[in-house]
Amino acid sequence: MNDAHVLAYYADDPTRSYQLIQWLEVLEVLHERHPVAVVVRNPDVATLLAERTALPILLAPSFAELTELYASLDAKVVLYCNNSSLNFNSLVDGTKLHVHINHGESDKQSMASNNAKAYDRVFVAGQAAVQRHLDGLLELDTSRLVRIGRPQLDLRPAPLLAPTHRRTVLYAPTWEGDADYNDYTSVDSIGPEVVRQVLAVPDVRVVYKPHPKVTTSLAPAIQSGHLAILTAIAEAAEREPDAGHTTVLTGNILAVMPDCDAMVTDVSSVGLDWLYLCTDKPILITDRHQDAARFRDEVPVSHCADVVDESNVGDLAELLTARLEHDELHLDRRAMRHFYFDDIQVGDSTTRFLDAVTELVRLRDRLVHAKLHGDAITA
Repeated sequence: MNDAHVLAYYADDPTRSYQLIQWLEVLEVLHERHPVAVVVRNPDVATLLAERTALPILLAPSFAELTELYASLDAKVVLYCNNSSLNFNSLVDGTKLHVHINHGESDKQSMASNNAKAYDRVFVAGQAAVQRHLDGLLELDTSRLVRIGRPQLDLRPAPLLAPTHRRTVLYAPTWEGDADYNDYTSVDSIGPEVVRQVLAVPDVRVVYKPHPKVTTSLAPAIQSGHLAILTAIAEAAEREPDAGHTTVLTGNILAVMPDCDAMVTDVSSVGLDWLYLCTDKPILITDRHQDAARFRDEVPVSHCADVVDESNVGDLAELLTARLEHDELHLDRRAMRHFYFDDIQVGDSTTRFLDAVTELVRLRDRLVHAKLHGDAITA
């Protein structure tokens, strides 16, 4: 596989593989323009990915194997879908351009860190992401930020939910993160009550689709909250077998959203995916820290959503019922969608992504040529 122009690098274990998996279809489209190979460090990940894509999977467990692999390739651009510490094993290669593409657009604090400075380019969704980096970082070269939208939102996966005449409310919480500063989950706090309240909405179907790492969490409080939610939905399904209450633990959440009428979620990429795909449908976002002023400042999407926390979760059924009948925030969501995703429409993100990678492939070749021949280097 010495003809790959682009490498998609993933260094973590299978529990985080969703970060790369969501890019596979987009990378397959890119592969039609520039040969793509996927570089992984974990054998189990290599096996998992081989079952999901026809893209070449290259395994390099050790640093020595990685450097040997890179020396055998004439790859020009390396893409990174997360900020694994092992990314730095790959970043030492100075013959390639390195691009952070992330695995979603969200207002989590981890979305704008000094890690961004390690990459030649950082692909972001739109103005909100640019502002997030400006607000959160010092001495950032903003010319490295490239606004491409979110290519995954151009895909149209097959629906996962059965048709229904009921109003479907999706509860899609995130996980607890790697540290307290990045913990936005509601599973261990108000999650069970959220589900009980949604179940009390008249003529409703409840769908629970947690973040993949909720299901594998080792945190006792997350495990307890998750179990309570599963139990509440299972009991409701038994009481109302025709309602269609269900839990979706696997599969693409983008295949769930189109058949839902409203969503309750935490601060995560899921909420912004909904904002893009379901702009005309209500969204409610949880505030784990119950700090309204901070939340409105750090989570701009909250300006076009209802915020749910421990103080008002008991009124959620009434609020949801009202929003499903009369959506007061529709126009606000339209304006906020523009802030997060510019003015892109379906298909535009993929085009921007392909063109941005192509530009970097060509730039890399110009830079290498200039170095070899002592020419002036031009961008």
